[in-house]
Amino acid sequence: MDSGQLETTAPLTLEITQIAIPPTTISLTSRIPKDSIRTSLKASTADAILAAVYSLGTSGILLSHFLVELDATPVVFGMLSSIPMLVNLIQPLGAYLSERSTSRFQYSLWTHGIGRLLWLVLVIGIVSVRWGVVNTHQLVILTLLIVLFSHLLGGLGTASWLSWLAMIVPRRLRGRYFGIRNSAASLTNLVCVPIAGLAVSHWYGGTMQGYGVVLLVSIVFGIVGLGCQYFQVDMNPQAQNAYYSKLVQISEIQPEVAKDESCEIPESIHPPQNELASTIWKNSNFLIFLLYFSFWTLAVNLSAPFFNLYMLDTLDLDVSYVTIYNSLQAGANLLMLILWGKLADKIGNRPILICVGILVAATPLLWLGISVNRLDTWLWLPLLHILSGGTWAAIDLCSNNIQLGIAPIKNQSIYFAIAAAFAGASGALGTTIGSFIVQFAQSGGLLGLFALSSIFRLAALLPLMFLQEPERG
Repeated sequence: MDSGQLETTAPLTLEITQIAIPPTTISLTSRIPKDSIRTSLKASTADAILAAVYSLGTSGILLSHFLVELDATPVVFGMLSSIPMLVNLIQPLGAYLSERSTSRFQYSLWTHGIGRLLWLVLVIGIVSVRWGVVNTHQLVILTLLIVLFSHLLGGLGTASWLSWLAMIVPRRLRGRYFGIRNSAASLTNLVCVPIAGLAVSHWYGGTMQGYGVVLLVSIVFGIVGLGCQYFQVDMNPQAQNAYYSKLVQISEIQPEVAKDESCEIPESIHPPQNELASTIWKNSNFLIFLLYFSFWTLAVNLSAPFFNLYMLDTLDLDVSYVTIYNSLQAGANLLMLILWGKLADKIGNRPILICVGILVAATPLLWLGISVNRLDTWLWLPLLHILSGGTWAAIDLCSNNIQLGIAPIKNQSIYFAIAAAFAGASGALGTTIGSFIVQFAQSGGLLGLFALSSIFRLAALLPLMFLQEPERG
């Protein structure tokens, strides 16, 4: 991606200068140079690519297969999926702490850096199993603990990171840029997932040892990815909030001056002069988004964690097959992201969320006829993953874009944290409900769960009918 071709006209704050308000003129001088924005976008894209390699070893199909090899129960799989969502409840605390820091980069380095380094403990645990120091049951518990604490640290930093990126990427180019950025990550998955799957499946020391090697490589790439953030324009959260507070005062006195300064001042940064909680409660558009986002996350996670379990356990497919399916999904995601990004910039994110959401809601029903035969293995399952990749590209991209548009600029990370906390709690609830249905249901527990998830997904789309998407400009 040549981010140098992107138009970068949005004014962004590095430091706050004293803004005087003389009788006739106002000078707003705190802007980031265009070259710095281009460099930041390129660095963020590189970070996304390296983070995709990190995620390859610490989540997804390889981690699921590792737990299957350890004879983990469906409840463990439910916990594995619910922990990353449940820890989002800590995001408001993370946002509070980040808004009192003086550097987005340093805050990200402490939270995400330590979280990624924690996975080295699992590498040591895998070696310890080979030496007979720990058993497989203890290794399952260790895995869940690492997932818990690494995601807790990530939860403390996610809202700050998203707010940082929202300030760097120009508003009217968000669809296009995030489409390109996510496509780069999908291309990385497309190439690396099958390679990693084959490495794990055919490692001479066994699949467990093979996973340990892949995990170690993933951690190294993840740390290097954090280093790319050094080249992004750093933000001082306290200065950012002070600047936009002053900008609001200026726009109220002389709005034509703020317009001349090319400053984006969406209506949402004009909160009433009272407590933040009251401001959020009166922001009906944000509350509608919370309702949609929470219910949708619950509905999706009723079944989402169990598709890999269904293939690896119920259908007893080799992990190399499943990694190929996931690569096809990443390829479809890659091809469709840029298209969805351009379309979102043109027609908006809400119409895409509604139309594509209906298709995503119906997708679990297509799993009901899957069995172990050549037709399903070589045709139906690949097509299902291609469909999922193309449709989820739209859902992820547009959900992210519409959240960036709705959240006010002042205290922005707090709004992101609240949305993540609600979605995390509801998603964890959905996964927990799903895992207990699978654990205690008789025959057909998984297939019944897939059907139930479809019904809930359709219902979750209703709040979008009342959501007002901010104008793109």
